[in-house]
Amino acid sequence: MLHLIWVLIIGAVIGAIAGWLTNRRGSMSWIANIIAGLIGSALGEHLLGFWGPVIAGMAIIPSIIGAVILVLIVSLVLKLLIK
Repeated sequence: MLHLIWVLIIGAVIGAIAGWLTNRRGSMSWIANIIAGLIGSALGEHLLGFWGPVIAGMAIIPSIIGAVILVLIVSLVLKLLIK
């Protein structure tokens, strides 16, 4: 149970960092940050491998890169759908 809480916290932080790096921080809720962090972590680790510092079972650097990629793709798709 404690591990799950840490995963959610680290996922939220990774998602918040991705939002900050992409200037999308104001438009994302904490739930969206957690989702972007968790999915971005899986994406980044899948694409870039499992290297660098690890917290709560997530490789931080590939996770942040994956979350940034995810946020940019989702922002682009939403921008295209809204127009």
